[in-house]
Amino acid sequence: MKTLLLLLTTFACATGAVQAQGTFVYDQESSNDETYPNGGPTIQFYGSVGQSFTPSLSTVGFFRVKVDDTFPRNALGATLVGTLRSGAINGPIIGTTMPVVLSNGFAGSVDFFFASAVPVTPSTTYYFQTLVQSGDYWGITTRSDSRGDVNYPGGIFFGGLQPFTGNDLWFREGIVVPEPSSVWLFCLGSGVAGWFLRQKMRCLPSPEPLP
Repeated sequence: MKTLLLLLTTFACATGAVQAQGTFVYDQESSNDETYPNGGPTIQFYGSVGQSFTPSLSTVGFFRVKVDDTFPRNALGATLVGTLRSGAINGPIIGTTMPVVLSNGFAGSVDFFFASAVPVTPSTTYYFQTLVQSGDYWGITTRSDSRGDVNYPGGIFFGGLQPFTGNDLWFREGIVVPEPSSVWLFCLGSGVAGWFLRQKMRCLPSPEPLP
């Protein structure tokens, strides 16, 4: 019994270490350099900014961009949200991300998650947009061939509805593969512990018959 309790405790502790977020699988990206410096237009200058891309997977679970607080000394944060569109940068919205709340002075990469993965057709062009729902002015990082960057071949940067040749957002997009749930791992651990206990019980000598 002590062995059973020890195994159950071990598996329970292991389940607590499971990451709920899951594993990122990147599909399309203009750069995988997470140290790429922030710098680019203010989102509100265009109303929204966006990027076209051509997925090779059949769903989109998230996209990542680099953003920064344009006025970090005014103690204001901001709430950003993303949309996924088909057909054109102003085409039908097929997915909206959960809002992202950023604190004053934030600068770095941000992941925009869809509540559930959005179905898409591989090798077809789609468009994601980033806009500020409320709060401070916020910048977003772009890459340009004028700075010696290699252009992303599957799309282009949009400021509002205007495409900018030779420019891309710094972006990464893909899916999130969930980790095994804590409940599943606990059930697995319980089953293994139960099997171990049964094996041990089989090895015990049979009780002597009563006279």
